Amino acid sequence: MATEILSDNDLDLIFRSARSYNGYLDRPVTRVQIEAIYDLLKMGPTSANVQPARFVFCLSQDSKEKLASVASEANAAKIRKAPAAVVVGMDMDFPERMPEVFPHNPDAKHWFSGAMLETTAFRNSSLQGAYFIVAARAIGLDVGPMSGFDNARADETFFAGTSIKSNFIATFGYGDPESIFGRLPRLGFDAACKII
Repeated sequence: MATEILSDNDLDLIFRSARSYNGYLDRPVTRVQIEAIYDLLKMGPTSANVQPARFVFCLSQDSKEKLASVASEANAAKIRKAPAAVVVGMDMDFPERMPEVFPHNPDAKHWFSGAMLETTAFRNSSLQGAYFIVAARAIGLDVGPMSGFDNARADETFFAGTSIKSNFIATFGYGDPESIFGRLPRLGFDAACKII
């Protein structure tokens, strides 16, 4: 199968023109769109296919209010006004699913314990959270990822009685161009990269 390159328009949509939004237009996000996002993001690679991310999508005003209650004041206001928000969590019991997600070596769950478990859960749920951002943009939505919230309170509110811990949160929907400011500088290649 030949590899094709995305068009400039596609690259703009996902990266170059995409922005982190602080506000959204009054247009709903649907379950169909959320399922489409998940169907894309689940295909992104994770270490040994561990897939530790767990997502709680907040569409109702009540669920957004619960999320706002654990966020910083500035982020709480954004969450309340957004058509949708998500809590990206990490399942600390992800190794139990290894026979399902890594069937050619069902004993792979024994690879993960202690620091390796924590690091793998955090790293790979962060990757899956990034895939969420790209997938949402790919289907025409905008995203406002944020980390200004109380993880312990988020865990109590959304993951009580489970093995899941929160990683980060985001709002999403159809971005309001009035809610963003000028693009901030990005590091140039030489400042961030080295070829050896």
